[in-house]
Amino acid sequence: MFKFRLFLAATAVVSLSACLDNDLERGIAGAAAGAVVADAVGGNPLTGAIAGGAAGALCDEIVSVCN
Repeated sequence: MFKFRLFLAATAVVSLSACLDNDLERGIAGAAAGAVVADAVGGNPLTGAIAGGAAGALCDEIVSVCN
């Protein structure tokens, strides 16, 4: 149940990252969410932070939700 709550919190952070102004802010929010999710599912938080940061920084190029 604890991991599920962490996953929901990370999902909320990622969804709110669309409200941020620039790629740096979205990248930082994505990195934080990626680290939390990776830790919650038993992965490496550093790897999760790298993947989440890249996804956050590049989300406005991939989907129009992040604009």
